[in-house]
Amino acid sequence: MKVIYVGPLYSGGTCLQRLVAMKELGHEVIPIDTEPQYIRIRQNKLLYRILKRLIGVQDLSNSNKKICDLIQKRKFDIIWLDKALTITSKTINFVKNVNPSTIVVGYSPDDMAGKHNQSNQFLKSLPFYHIYFTTKSYGIKELEFLGAKKAIFIGNAYDPHTHRPMKISFEDKKKYGGFVGFIGDYEEERAECLYYLASKGIPVRIWGHNWTQIKRLQHSNMMLENKPLWGDEYAKAICSFDINLGFLRKINRDLQTQRTIEIPACGAFMIMERTEEQLELFVEGEEAVFFNTKEELLKKVSYYLINEKERNEIARKGRERCLKSGYSNHDRLKQMFAIIKEINGKT
Repeated sequence: MKVIYVGPLYSGGTCLQRLVAMKELGHEVIPIDTEPQYIRIRQNKLLYRILKRLIGVQDLSNSNKKICDLIQKRKFDIIWLDKALTITSKTINFVKNVNPSTIVVGYSPDDMAGKHNQSNQFLKSLPFYHIYFTTKSYGIKELEFLGAKKAIFIGNAYDPHTHRPMKISFEDKKKYGGFVGFIGDYEEERAECLYYLASKGIPVRIWGHNWTQIKRLQHSNMMLENKPLWGDEYAKAICSFDINLGFLRKINRDLQTQRTIEIPACGAFMIMERTEEQLELFVEGEEAVFFNTKEELLKKVSYYLINEKERNEIARKGRERCLKSGYSNHDRLKQMFAIIKEINGKT
């Protein structure tokens, strides 16, 4: 299929990973980057953040014009809008008028019913999408309430080029890893769990944004890197920890996360918050380990730190599950394209 792929295509991001997978599946894909590097630099400046609060997100990359220019030059089967917050209803209707057979597809790994993930452009354009794919099972009814014609739940995925077992040297382990690690942004509940482990004698290393906010929950057993990791560095860090911790993002009301899949896909050992959706993805105690309370987390971390053989076997089976159950971007995209083809036959 011929696809216009619109989204934030920065290196290491899952949007770019999906685009690459789409190409590898044999589709002809023309990218439109809504957040090229020069714009990402501007977005980090105080003035932009103030303007964003006052007037909302702006199409600084001229993505709407680029879409309209492309659709006038040739026919496309799909326009894929990957959390494309700056794309307007006017642009989508222009696409439909110029080429009525083009299927408008939305996708986001985030909770798009949450105001912190929305924009005025997104809310006004949502009714004009043919279909919207969400990784939030509860999001189907909410997106349809917001105007989506059809919302479909699709599971989270991993990128086989990035999330794979990596050979780790002593230097890698020292640079990225340790006994217990967490990679992700700061949230209060996460900080409380990590502080609890540290206060009980468990050394924890933390990578990710905004950990300067931790303040009162600091401990000498907590190693705060306060920076994100992308691409191979991210995978190396996962493979460099004896135990990888996983937390749900409460602001997104997560029932599963991308890390739920990415950590096992790396052939690494994971202890993750327990939900019914995650128990469907991995067999508890065989392919991954889960917890509900910080006390249960401490008990399991303490046990698996001294039981390396069990830990390694669970990690091995977790990766096997990712492979055999079709959790890769390629497999998820095959599912989505099958649904899109079905819709295409009805339009």
